[in-house]
Amino acid sequence: MAHIRSAKKRIRQIEKRTVRNRARKSRINSVIRKAEEAIASGDKARAQDALRAAQPEIMHGVTKGVLHRNKASRKISRLSRRVKALGAPLSS
Repeated sequence: MAHIRSAKKRIRQIEKRTVRNRARKSRINSVIRKAEEAIASGDKARAQDALRAAQPEIMHGVTKGVLHRNKASRKISRLSRRVKALGAPLSS
């Protein structure tokens, strides 16, 4: 247990930040899951809407320091590639 006042304050700040970041991560994971479910259903219009909703939420996580910039870009890229593939005919 911390005894110094500044260390106690840091502990309080870390607890607040942890709660906020956990909520942000949860929100990001929810929109990603909704987009993946829409892709899995095969409905391109719904998948595009879900992707459009997910992109700003993911990038907001980057600005808040919850996600790394490259991971967010990779997630968006892979989701958009899967959405784009929904409308394309199957190639052999």
